[in-house]
Amino acid sequence: MASSIRSAVEKNVGDSVKSYTTRSSARLKDIKTEHDSLIDVVNEPIKITQGGSSSINRVKARLKGVGKRRHLKIKCEDTKLETSPYFSPPETKDRDVPDKKTRWEPRDWVQVADNIREMRKGCDAPVDDMGCDKCMDEDAPPKVRRYQSLVSLMLSSQTKDQTTFAAMQRTAPTRTTKVKYIRNTTQILRDRYNEDIPDTVDKLCQLPGVGPKMAHLCMSVAWDTLTGIGVDTHVHRISNRLGWVPKPTKTPERTRAALESWLPREEWQEINHLLVGFGQTICRPVNPLCGTCLNNTLCPFGRAQTRYKKDDK
Repeated sequence: MASSIRSAVEKNVGDSVKSYTTRSSARLKDIKTEHDSLIDVVNEPIKITQGGSSSINRVKARLKGVGKRRHLKIKCEDTKLETSPYFSPPETKDRDVPDKKTRWEPRDWVQVADNIREMRKGCDAPVDDMGCDKCMDEDAPPKVRRYQSLVSLMLSSQTKDQTTFAAMQRTAPTRTTKVKYIRNTTQILRDRYNEDIPDTVDKLCQLPGVGPKMAHLCMSVAWDTLTGIGVDTHVHRISNRLGWVPKPTKTPERTRAALESWLPREEWQEINHLLVGFGQTICRPVNPLCGTCLNNTLCPFGRAQTRYKKDDK
């Protein structure tokens, strides 16, 4: 094909070459026909001579057979190598440019979070005074404090902070399933971790009675390392009420995955403490105070609750 194209071009095409190339690419200015060279699809230079009146259409017709995905390059002296718009190359994705797909995030979530901070500024929730970070002995060695944080989290599962705090003050807690977990875990820590606690989420989750929520919170409180959002029953419930998940979730782990998919990482450290206190005081599991909540017009659950009470009246 290259030889047939070359044969067509080498005929004297005169000024029609200049006219065609000028129409095809406005970027090629001041083209001098005597210095033009046409590069065909196999990148072989073809000399264009002056004179004659043969039409360039023959060349165009043959080049069409190459297919629109192959492009014609015209090289001219005093100009850069350009591509004819008639034979435009296929679009290619720049690997250095990040995908611009819009990430899902709940509407007005920044305003909602600010409103919760405003309602929580009094720090009047049990978690503020009796959370797992408050159960550690400030004067104890680091290993002991880390162990205390883990134990307090194990005791707090499905238990109010007030009850957990009271249990941590007793030297001999009652025999429960949690205590069995704690005893077994304590023995594992002695045998495998030199009486310290594991420093990764995976290893923490291998301990009896420790799940992802405890592990992420323990990494934050004991090791001061952010590994994920700790989602307990409060965070799970409130996230669904606020519409902070793309679709309703049935388990805390699914809620955690949904939150981490859109919530900026710099918000992860605060979100558990913020929502737990909010759930203990206002967005309670039973009889939530939607009427006084600053988000009752932004929260889907709050809007439904306030509308229902108005209709009931």
